[in-house]
Amino acid sequence: MKNYIFTSESVTEGHPDKICDLVADSIVDAALAQDPYSNMAVECTIKDDFVLIYGEANTKANLDYAKIALDTIREIGYTEEYHVHVVVNQQSPEIHNAVNGDEIGAGDQGIMFGYACDESDEYMPLPIYLAHKLARQLTKVRRQHPDVLGPDGKTQVSVQYENDVPKRIDTIVVSTQHSADVTQDQIKDLVVKEVIEPSIDPEMLDENTKYLINPSGSFVVGGSFGDSGTTGRKIVCDTYGGKGHIGGGCFSSKDPTKVDRSAAYYSRYVAKSVVASGLAHKAEVEVAYAIGKADPVSLNIDTFGTGKYSDEEILDIIKKNFDFRVGHIIDELDLRRPIYKKTACYGHFGDPAFPWEQVKELK
Repeated sequence: MKNYIFTSESVTEGHPDKICDLVADSIVDAALAQDPYSNMAVECTIKDDFVLIYGEANTKANLDYAKIALDTIREIGYTEEYHVHVVVNQQSPEIHNAVNGDEIGAGDQGIMFGYACDESDEYMPLPIYLAHKLARQLTKVRRQHPDVLGPDGKTQVSVQYENDVPKRIDTIVVSTQHSADVTQDQIKDLVVKEVIEPSIDPEMLDENTKYLINPSGSFVVGGSFGDSGTTGRKIVCDTYGGKGHIGGGCFSSKDPTKVDRSAAYYSRYVAKSVVASGLAHKAEVEVAYAIGKADPVSLNIDTFGTGKYSDEEILDIIKKNFDFRVGHIIDELDLRRPIYKKTACYGHFGDPAFPWEQVKELK
């Protein structure tokens, strides 16, 4: 379809799934800060006051998993007492030896996608770009008004397209945890004036744009006391809001030898470079790996009929400019660093501070 409405959502750092992503990536960063060659796959699950930290690790780092989890939860803004149970074992020596040979091999088999388009300045699809912008602003406003709003929240933006080009915003949804002694009218007024208006271009809004603020009504109980959370359950929010495909695995909790993470980042780097160079208006890169192997087993690109050249010709350009071997990805993007906590909320893509968000000049 050329004329349609497309919707994407984001969540704040106080959402229970995002609590777990933040805890997991805080653990990854703590390990890499002490031992850049750490192999990590340590996840988190939370419900009420119970936190479970579990997974596999092969690292020289000395990690206090419980302290990292509790510090992260406090930093988000929750003040309840939590109890942490830790079940972390050493990574399977079979996997460890397969990955850490003379040449770094993929930490697992799987497929990864990278997507870019020219709908926004950061080459992200506009619906997810705006949903993340609202979620970031909601968190900023929540911290400015801690007696009014709570850490848990969601945003959602529906963009109307004409001839496959964004024309207007049809609907904005914001749900935010709040104190028991404020009214829904007070919350709506605060959200519209301090969250939506500073975040959204007024030219994208009109008299028919719908605003749904806390459409379910009261939202006092939030976070892990309102729902359970687990690492890796928000991978559509983490990527392209449904506009592009997603691979088989999440990002958070994993060190860069896990191609679910590093190759997805590299694929975004490639797709963004293709679009930014003017080779296409939109592009999606797919790559696949076998565990323990350095080179991908397949690589392709789809420009959805928007390419300046054929997809086959653009794929040849990609192969001349990019190296998808696992070790090269890690080196080119300098991924053995504690940079992952920042990725855990508001999307892994679109922030120019991330190395995979740079644009490579193509030859």
